[in-house]
Amino acid sequence: MSVLQVHDLHVSVDAEGGARPILRGVDLTIRSGEIHALMGPNGSGKSTLAYAIAGHPRYLVTAGSVTLDGADVLAMSVDERARAGLFLAMQYPVEVAGVSVSNFLRTAATATRGEAPKLRTWVKEVKEAMASLAMDPSFAERNLNEGFSGGEKKRSEILQMALLDPKIAVLDEIDSGLDVDALKVVSDGINAVAAAGQTGVMLITHYTRVLRYVQPQHVHVFIDGRIVEEGGPELADQLEAHGYERYLPTAGQLEGAGA
Repeated sequence: MSVLQVHDLHVSVDAEGGARPILRGVDLTIRSGEIHALMGPNGSGKSTLAYAIAGHPRYLVTAGSVTLDGADVLAMSVDERARAGLFLAMQYPVEVAGVSVSNFLRTAATATRGEAPKLRTWVKEVKEAMASLAMDPSFAERNLNEGFSGGEKKRSEILQMALLDPKIAVLDEIDSGLDVDALKVVSDGINAVAAAGQTGVMLITHYTRVLRYVQPQHVHVFIDGRIVEEGGPELADQLEAHGYERYLPTAGQLEGAGA
């Protein structure tokens, strides 16, 4: 069983005028086969956590630690983190002109597995994974994310996750821009990967609609760079009913903080 541990993580972002603190002491543990929903309003720092774990150079870790099976993730380069078993599905996947989906997937699999997959078995793997996501086989020959709709980009991210079989998958707002049909397909893909028991999933979202199809065992409320409450699926139901208002500072608290 693999374990990702985030302990007292503080992160700042490069900004005009100097580094600006975003994360203010995050503690989180994710194990193989678990689905964790990280929920909070826009601007609360959820994506900052994802990018810090993945090693985005704009995000500076000022305190705390991130380990994967005891290994220091923060000491690894971006590609070393991927080879160690970390996967990030970005909210806005970039277009890669001149590189087909098929070539990208095989190159990525070679890097993470340490050797090139045998072509015959690889073609079968890709076809089966694409079929499970209701993707036309011709999709594999298109340039990565070039001209893709929002739904196609998100299916492509889940396809990558299924084929790379990571230890920990961080899915940053994988539900954004999806219609109901695409959301169901993407959710089925997430559930299938988690059910296999080898991958722990961090599902970052500020809406509860994806949780109608992907049920997390753990829900974390993220406000102002911190996890302020944790619970089970029932916590997501409470957020659906009442929103995040009760977690936000009142005017009086803000005045006191500034005094």
